[in-house]
Amino acid sequence: MTPFYPRTKRTTLARPAATAAWLMASCALFLPNAVSAQALLPGANATAATGTTTQIPTAAASPGVEPADTDAITTNSINTDAGEPLLNDPTVDEDMARTNLRENTVDGLRAQLDIDRNDAQGIRFGSFVLKPTLGQTYNFESNKTGSSKENRSYLETGLKGTLTSDWSRHQLTVTGEGTWQRNVSGTGETEPTADIEAALRLDLSEQTTATLKAGYHFEREDSTDPNAITNASVQSGIDQYTLGAGIERDFGILRGSAKIDFDRYVYGDAELNNGGSLSLKDRNRNAGAVTVRVGYELSPALIPFIEASAGKSIYDLRRDTLGFERSYNSYGARAGVEADLGEKLNGEIALGYQTYRFDDNRLDDLRGFTVDGTINWSPQRGTDVAYGISTGLEPSTTAGESGAMVYTLSSRVTHELRSALVARLSNSLTLRNFPSGSSQDEKVWAAGAGLTWDLNRYLALTGDVSYERTTRETGPSTNVARVGVGLTLRR
Repeated sequence: MTPFYPRTKRTTLARPAATAAWLMASCALFLPNAVSAQALLPGANATAATGTTTQIPTAAASPGVEPADTDAITTNSINTDAGEPLLNDPTVDEDMARTNLRENTVDGLRAQLDIDRNDAQGIRFGSFVLKPTLGQTYNFESNKTGSSKENRSYLETGLKGTLTSDWSRHQLTVTGEGTWQRNVSGTGETEPTADIEAALRLDLSEQTTATLKAGYHFEREDSTDPNAITNASVQSGIDQYTLGAGIERDFGILRGSAKIDFDRYVYGDAELNNGGSLSLKDRNRNAGAVTVRVGYELSPALIPFIEASAGKSIYDLRRDTLGFERSYNSYGARAGVEADLGEKLNGEIALGYQTYRFDDNRLDDLRGFTVDGTINWSPQRGTDVAYGISTGLEPSTTAGESGAMVYTLSSRVTHELRSALVARLSNSLTLRNFPSGSSQDEKVWAAGAGLTWDLNRYLALTGDVSYERTTRETGPSTNVARVGVGLTLRR
């Protein structure tokens, strides 16, 4: 049952008597008709003349309905190839154990607090509904590393769309999003992105659900990444192709799921400051993993679970340009608990251990304990809070270096200032630790704030500011500040 939060009463002063009389007359004229119409609606409460109320039950929520907030911070399954663009994204939900459950906003309300919400009705194509979104923003960015400073102004165009089937059984969802940047003034590297995914849910029975996925992701490697080329004017573009299949079954008090994932990574050339280019094809690879999860339902609000994963990553070239065999086997296990204390509070926490075992004996195993968790909290109507913690393993490209353990703490708050005005706050801290000590540990702190003003259901005005600081044990720090305003058109 959706909780009700009473809104603050507004006091009206010096109402004219004529207005009050008109309101009373309107109520007397329309109230009988409204009561009669309500009695005919399914799921409405029918009130008899005696004053008793009869509850007419409504249909249960259909399984597999698309989550209302796809950008919420979620706990991933074991990450067998952490540190890459898509797999290291804390917003990507790979937990196959809950793919066939309805997921509303934390407080059970319509997704008004989703910063990418789409209140437009969409365009119907047969049994599909398409909801496209087009955004245009003007941004200013300041990038400072030590005494070196670089500023740029740029236009960013974003296109996003969701195509969802409207079938009585099964569901196909295709989501796509892309951004393109063009510098207006100053100098600086553009950061285009592209992301598309298709997911087919198959309702094999009331207790069994299968999921098939395919996707593509593109982004440019961040210049602050430890694997980035230091003397490059344009970093390498990374193409990622994904395939996945999973099955989940409810055995009563037991819940079991299994999935298999395949990823293909292709690295483009990096453009150097001297006008040349550097091939990074020695980083191209295929990665596959199998994950199994079992949960035990102590109560509807408390479900402990265990999860295990095994995978293999094979590089196209047996040895990289420095002569190291980077292919590896990955193994991981974790145990945790899933809690659902109602529509106001839910979350998950898991502790585990993960390791990468490289083919090259000169590379030490990359291993460590992991902690992953989320807390979704809605303290009041119009406010959603999300906290997250995640751990991943990130392979390195440095000679003799295996990689790093990456720990991330994150939080996000969305608050509805008015019915058409939503404020956003976000914060994250990433710690990158190299166990071997041959590379410098790194800290990345990022914070952001923004506003979205819905002019109507089709057009919104947005404004955002963000700041990111990267520090290392030695050497200069990097500070990036951005501010932007734009318009978003929805259909």
